[in-house]
Amino acid sequence: MRVRVEHLDETTGIGDRRPRLSWTLPAGVSEQKAYELELDDGTSTGRVDTPDNVLVPWPGRPLRSRERRTVRVRVWTDQGDLGWSEETVLEAGLLEPGDWEAGWVRPAEDAIAEPGFRPVHLLRGELEIDKPVTRARLYASAHGVYEPWLNGHRVGDIELAPGFTEYHHRLQVQTYDVTQLVREGVNVLGAMLADGWFRGEVGVLRSFDQFGERTAFLAQLVVDHPDGSVTVLGTGPGWSSALSHVTAGDLIEGQAEDRRLVRHGWSEPGHDGAGWAPVTHADLGHDQLVASPAPPVRVVQEIRPRSVATLGPGHQVFDLGQNINGRVRLRDLGPEDTTLVLTHGEWLGPDGDVTTEHLKPTDMPFLDRELRAGMVDTVVSAGTPGDEFDPRFTTHGFQYVRVEGHPGKLTANDLTGLVVHTDLRRTGSFTCSDPRVNALHEAAVWSFRGNACDIPTDCPTRERAGWTGDWQLYVPIASFLYDVAGFSTKWLRDLAVGQWDNGVVGNMVPMPPAEAAGFFQALNGSAGWGDAAVLVPWELYQEYGDVRVLEEQWPSMVAWLGFVERTAAEQRHPDRVAARPDPAPHERHLWDAGFHWGEWLVPGEDLSDFGAFRAKDKSDVATAYFAHTAAHAARVARVLGRDDDAVRYARLAGAVADAWRREFLADGTITPENQANLVRALTFGLVPAEQRAATADRLATLVRDTGTRLGTGFLATPDLLPVLADHGHADLAYELLLQDAPPSWMAMIDRGATTVWERWEGVDADGVPHESLNHYSKGAVIGFLHRYVVGLQRLEPTWRTFRVRPMPGGGLTSASAEHESPHGRVAAAWRIEHDELVLDVTVPAGCSAEVVLPDGTSTTAGPGDHRLRATVPARAGGSGALMTSIDI
Repeated sequence: MRVRVEHLDETTGIGDRRPRLSWTLPAGVSEQKAYELELDDGTSTGRVDTPDNVLVPWPGRPLRSRERRTVRVRVWTDQGDLGWSEETVLEAGLLEPGDWEAGWVRPAEDAIAEPGFRPVHLLRGELEIDKPVTRARLYASAHGVYEPWLNGHRVGDIELAPGFTEYHHRLQVQTYDVTQLVREGVNVLGAMLADGWFRGEVGVLRSFDQFGERTAFLAQLVVDHPDGSVTVLGTGPGWSSALSHVTAGDLIEGQAEDRRLVRHGWSEPGHDGAGWAPVTHADLGHDQLVASPAPPVRVVQEIRPRSVATLGPGHQVFDLGQNINGRVRLRDLGPEDTTLVLTHGEWLGPDGDVTTEHLKPTDMPFLDRELRAGMVDTVVSAGTPGDEFDPRFTTHGFQYVRVEGHPGKLTANDLTGLVVHTDLRRTGSFTCSDPRVNALHEAAVWSFRGNACDIPTDCPTRERAGWTGDWQLYVPIASFLYDVAGFSTKWLRDLAVGQWDNGVVGNMVPMPPAEAAGFFQALNGSAGWGDAAVLVPWELYQEYGDVRVLEEQWPSMVAWLGFVERTAAEQRHPDRVAARPDPAPHERHLWDAGFHWGEWLVPGEDLSDFGAFRAKDKSDVATAYFAHTAAHAARVARVLGRDDDAVRYARLAGAVADAWRREFLADGTITPENQANLVRALTFGLVPAEQRAATADRLATLVRDTGTRLGTGFLATPDLLPVLADHGHADLAYELLLQDAPPSWMAMIDRGATTVWERWEGVDADGVPHESLNHYSKGAVIGFLHRYVVGLQRLEPTWRTFRVRPMPGGGLTSASAEHESPHGRVAAAWRIEHDELVLDVTVPAGCSAEVVLPDGTSTTAGPGDHRLRATVPARAGGSGALMTSIDI
């Protein structure tokens, strides 16, 4: 048993003065009766009689900057006193702006190169340490992305620091333990500094200089000595800069290196200072500096190519077998002066070569110039044996790499794919008897992994933007698969500080200014996207029991719903004005004004006339979300003890739902009548109870009328199969899941997808790719696999109670899923043996499960492992009889 601090596994440099603590009870325990927390100075809570073990309050005084503490927990359970846990060590970072003595510095930059192709700078300073060292910490940040070096060694393994945030409000600081690298005497601290998100190309517009026109670096080295004294050194006067061998470093365009220009020993004492120039001071202050609540970005996996094709002299194509976000490491660079060009892509053309045409943003009607696909790296060899190319200042979304220019023949051993994303802890898994369903699940998992590089993005290729709508619909799936608590909290804090004065939530978080100006300004504030301000924090509370995130985000929620409520009350869509000049009373709660993305990317939707799409009345979608989000705000208010707000938002949700029904539910028929609207109406509780069965039957008819094809886009797809299954159409849900004719998930898999595509036919019948082939939104269908096929359904926050209700079907003979909840392992696995369904269930300590068998027979299972059996009906998913329940 071990104490966990906040949502972090690494606890050096934390930013919370009173961090919350959690622990998981060991196997064999049924319930916690009490706990005691103790700090290293003897401070103790004493025995606290409560079952609480998730995010419990800090037991002592607030932490001070750089303070190092240990904490342990003692737990009393049904098994008695378990004794003290092992100690957890935690250490605060620099918590106050006044803790900083170092100053910001900028590299010497006589001329600024073309955006996307700007060089990476080196910065260095000599620091004198005149006493022995007992502890040393490096605190660093940048405008740009940086890589720290100390005495000839790269510091740590964090990638793309300091990450992507609303830089002028929140700029993250990384803390590094450099005790083993610092020495008594002269030390050299340095950094490589690239444009990153701060100054490099971002988004589909390839906008640049979005957060500033100059890069900068900040570093402070704090050294403790045996006599109790402290030495503080860092960036400032005496530092110098030079151009590095990385002649271009951009996240989208790629990285270029000339290995002949490597300055060997540049971060070591005694380096020749030729070609170095003094840095300039930058008065940027320290008020915006924060620690991150999220894990950092790292290389998390290495992949060897599954094949190498030679298409001509000096022209080879490597296939990793998996679409990823990251880069490659190339170890054979050829003789001196050899120039190698590496082009990364998601698909191959008919000639077997890498194609990136679909990644060029040429289909955007609002672009005024042709843009490149990017993702091209270049390296010039120095001819040095053992030299490698490892471009750490860029990332790519790719499965294939074309390597051009090598005079020899490279092999699969010469190139390694490096998977790069936030170092999230895996918490969920699924498998079943159908390999194609397993492949779909893996594709959805890899799509999330490919879009979790410091922020939740839409794609790792042409946009790489933190689209709010994508994350609000996928976060319930992501929170099952990975611990995304800190990752999402970081993102929500940027959402809040970037929110407009009128309450609008931008389409993207963080928000490049170009995406909120001119033509694009009016494209923000959409239903289903801005609602992330409420829906994402609610999911974090449900999964992790995090009340504080609700408290933090409450002002943002209120501001968003205030914007929505005012817009609905004060504005009307021109089409409605023309049809009904005098507004009906319910229209004050009808959200029909402003821009909305709507369901987005529905099969067959024509977006060629963006002006017409923009002007279309999408109040059916917007008003549904208005009601849904207001209802969630009421729930949040109740959790926070804001009783008056809870009543107000509950009434508002009811009034909006009534407006939706008056406008779109006449005589029992929903209009516009399409799959997405019916799914949304049923999911959001907009259909009266007496009409739900008929509405679900009508949805099933719509699906059948299209040849058992789905007709949903982004927003309703996660709920399509669950709605069918919940209303007696589980067989149809399975048919849609396994449908192999497009539009469908299996069509993607059958056509070779290893990640989920942005469009249903991301690769058409002729093998031609279209737009992004790595978008997790449509992969949200795998929630159906977790919650219905296996049947794991969370009923209370943190899984204190949950349901296991397997729903066999689709010819599956077995399925299993497990999830590491805040209380421990939740798991269910069923298999069909002859005429029986055998179900194994695991319930963690302090939790209980309602187990419902296919015939509706139910039982309650407490902590431990359980086996249940039921007869298999003639048609899987129908009736069955409970035979026995055995603890094992």
